[in-house]
Amino acid sequence: MSFDLSARLAARRADHLYRQRPLLESPQGPQVVVDGQPLLAFCNNDYLGLANHPQVIEAWQAGASRWGVGGGASHLVIGHSTPHHELEEALAEFTGRPRALLFSNGYMANLGTVTALVGQGDTVLEDRLNHASLLDAGLLSGARFNRYLHNDALSLAARLEKACGNTLVVTDGVFSMDGDLADLPALARQARAKGAWLMVDDAHGFGPLGANGGGIVEHFGLSADDVPVLGGTLGKAFGTSGAFVAGSEELIESLIQFARPYIYTTSQPPALACATLKSLELLCTEHWRREHLKQLISQFRRGAEQIGLQLMDSFTPIQPIMIGDSGRAIRLSQMLRTRGLMVTAIRPPTVPAGSARLRVTLSAAHTEAQVQLLLNALADCWRKLEPDHA
Repeated sequence: MSFDLSARLAARRADHLYRQRPLLESPQGPQVVVDGQPLLAFCNNDYLGLANHPQVIEAWQAGASRWGVGGGASHLVIGHSTPHHELEEALAEFTGRPRALLFSNGYMANLGTVTALVGQGDTVLEDRLNHASLLDAGLLSGARFNRYLHNDALSLAARLEKACGNTLVVTDGVFSMDGDLADLPALARQARAKGAWLMVDDAHGFGPLGANGGGIVEHFGLSADDVPVLGGTLGKAFGTSGAFVAGSEELIESLIQFARPYIYTTSQPPALACATLKSLELLCTEHWRREHLKQLISQFRRGAEQIGLQLMDSFTPIQPIMIGDSGRAIRLSQMLRTRGLMVTAIRPPTVPAGSARLRVTLSAAHTEAQVQLLLNALADCWRKLEPDHA
């Protein structure tokens, strides 16, 4: 008996679902070099343009000079350094929670949190379009796992009626492939009415959303009672790497005791925490980044609608152009690339079958002129792609 991997790979190619890693040969930013080609990129999640910020780089360098380059051990052995602790305190203050806990990445934060909070005899209910890390966490928790219809509080209510044990409701804050927001006030009402906890992964909301960049919870004016478990990643608007969960004293202590991906992982480099402290400072003080980003989003949406592109209901930096067919999505992405623009085609299984798209992401580091270049190229390419659409 042997694994027939070649057949699986051939089938993926035939279905226009084969993925390849582009080789980035420059720092993140609007202007990049990929596979040797200079390109104007509209596909990273560096929403506030901090990933290559000089002050963030300087903070990392200074941190490495003082603290070295490795965490050395898990947080519970001897890997919990002063910069880690200072960053957790800063993130707790930023989110308005008593405590925060650092994880090495968002996948581990979600996996660790869900599996620490629920298990056999409990219930976990998730939005159908949640990120893969949240869905995997629910499946691996051992709890009774069910998905409610996307952003549908009534669907959630029906599933809450059948829940047993401790019940955790889990949702993305901003859905990463659609760019729409969770109806958090309605979800919170349903959860509280049934004594369930609501967990929000606001990976794409921190930075762009809220008056101070505090994300979807700040955007809707909700409290820690409404959203007891709040998570986010640091590799998007924060521009660095890692993730965190913020909540009550009891929640964070429970994660330290029971979240296996936290317990059994070497801590992130202390210098990285130094860099993130600087990026958090910039996120909180340089409000012009959010304002400029909002202007670019409005500019793009107006221009795309004039072209006749099908956009989704999003006022976030995530602006998907719906194509449908995976082959057509790839062709449009390739046409843009020949014009010096990089916009990734997103296909199943990342998105549902028949909903392939170009996922445009905007950054505060983009200029209005660069967005106009994208719109001009889209108008030209869309006209040339249109005959296949008939």
